[in-house]
Amino acid sequence: MHFRIVGPIRKPQTFATGSAIREIARLRRNYGPGRWRKRKGEATVRFPDGTTRLVEVHWYEATGTGQREHKIKQFLD
Repeated sequence: MHFRIVGPIRKPQTFATGSAIREIARLRRNYGPGRWRKRKGEATVRFPDGTTRLVEVHWYEATGTGQREHKIKQFLD
């Protein structure tokens, strides 16, 4: 599903770090070493058809690498 995050991500939370992330080996192989965290928050997203929705979004993040692989987990509105 293609989407674009519009505006800031609100209520960010870290819920897994380092070896607690199941896909840590793939992240390090694809994006390089770093202090990887799995995070979640609420954001407004825009879909290709122009509609916008408030969603819960999950992503991976590392210092120096930034946010990677955003996923929509749940629609909030």
